[in-house]
Amino acid sequence: QVTLVESGGGLAQAGGSLRLSCAASGSIFSFNPMGWYRQAPGKQRELVAAISSGGSTNYGDSVKGRFTISRGNPKNTVYLQMNSLKSEDTAVYYCNAMLLGRDYWGKGTLVTVSS
Repeated sequence: QVTLVESGGGLAQAGGSLRLSCAASGSIFSFNPMGWYRQAPGKQRELVAAISSGGSTNYGDSVKGRFTISRGNPKNTVYLQMNSLKSEDTAVYYCNAMLLGRDYWGKGTLVTVSS
């Protein structure tokens, strides 16, 4: 059974930093891609960042230059380093991973940025 477990959310001040982690388990194959999405109250879920098994990255326009996605070792882990946080970054952040054409999601971790 595939599971994704996120950690690292919490409260940060505007201008501060947080680091999210996600560990995917339940498959001998590599998840590709892996990424982060977020959903703020009253808004649709949106892409934050994604990374392929080869290291190619894709970022949402609102986080470019501030957030960095990376994959760990083992490769079924993904991290999101969030710097220069803004109040509009407040949302539930979900880890996402694709395996054999199917999407898997974590339960989400809340990030709250106070101004």
